[in-house]
Amino acid sequence: MDDFRSRDGELFCEDVAIARIAASVGTPVYIYSRHTLVDHFRRLRDAFAAVKPLVRYAVKANGNLAILRALADEGAGFDVVSMGEIHRVLEAGGDPSRIDFAGVGKTREEIRYALEAGIDTFNVESEGELDLIDDVARSLGTTARIALRVNPDVDPQTHTYISTGKKGSKFGLDFVRARGIAESLTESVGVRLVGLHVHIGSQITTVAPHVEMVGRVLALAEDLRGFHPHLKSINIGGGFGIHYREGEAPAMTDYADLMVPMLKESGFEVHMEPGRILVGNAGVLVTSVVYTKPSHDKRFVICDAAMNDLIRPSLYDAFHRIEPVRARPGDSGPIDLVGPVCESGDFLAKDREFPPVESGDLIAVRSAGAYGFVMASNYNARPRAAEVMVDGGRFAVVRERETLDDLVRGEHAEPAWVEGDA
Repeated sequence: MDDFRSRDGELFCEDVAIARIAASVGTPVYIYSRHTLVDHFRRLRDAFAAVKPLVRYAVKANGNLAILRALADEGAGFDVVSMGEIHRVLEAGGDPSRIDFAGVGKTREEIRYALEAGIDTFNVESEGELDLIDDVARSLGTTARIALRVNPDVDPQTHTYISTGKKGSKFGLDFVRARGIAESLTESVGVRLVGLHVHIGSQITTVAPHVEMVGRVLALAEDLRGFHPHLKSINIGGGFGIHYREGEAPAMTDYADLMVPMLKESGFEVHMEPGRILVGNAGVLVTSVVYTKPSHDKRFVICDAAMNDLIRPSLYDAFHRIEPVRARPGDSGPIDLVGPVCESGDFLAKDREFPPVESGDLIAVRSAGAYGFVMASNYNARPRAAEVMVDGGRFAVVRERETLDDLVRGEHAEPAWVEGDA
């Protein structure tokens, strides 16, 4: 479910015509539906209500401050993977005591920053990381709460780049190592083991891998609970798939129906870290047609958005639905929707049946709310797009479009040379 719908041949976000936003703000532009975002959060929370989950939004999916503020207002916690993401959550009014810090490469500076900010938990991925957290916590005279991220060796049946829970992945600890670390922490002063964490991948469109994962992790947690009285929580990660194509993913209740009974019986607190499922279908990327170009048996539609704005099709060969913001009459035919970046891999859609378009027409790229703007770059010296949020019949720019001056901010054509050692 989302709030992007056609009315009399024109695409709206909630009660605002997308063409009106484009006329006001320009293109390319990301447009988010606040109602869709909040509705998805509530649906997921309600589906798992029997285990009273702490829902920590995965900031990496979309870190716009207005997105974070809307979720904070709903009582969400946050899953972060960098010092910068902690800063974003705090700037948006998020509660630091509801933040967990994931990621395999936390630095000393980041750990100190997180402890001083008062975050809840570090998800620990290696012995070296554990030692560093312990050292920083002791230097600050505090105790860091940790959860061990375990790798259950479950195939999530998703793209290899976003698979994180199989043997050979850089993420997590195998069960034998995790148990050995847990045994070594019974007398620790700088860290306290409070939970286990697992995340097996992203855009998982079947329920079975999640069920298998939960079963394996609960068995380990039950074993560790015998000698770790502070071990109270299981973080089941995220990765629930969304509808890039119609009917592609299960409903939120389909996941919950099979996972909740297992979790409830265990008696552990349940944490989760959804990202894409909350914000993915809450956003679109709107682009303007610049030219159309016939070439042999193909028609290229060249638009002002490119792989630097939305890299998922180029990086993952990912599918995003495309549709005209205002439909023209006429027969559809196959097109490639491509951008102006000087790469053959610069495309948003290939071999799609699409109605006639002309220069200046608007096209919406659907399901672009997750891993869209947040992965954008300035490749080919292109300023990044604006971001807009819609709430009912009103809209606001929640990130200004970058300017040419922004592209060179912080650079120095005349270096201020520093002498090196002789």
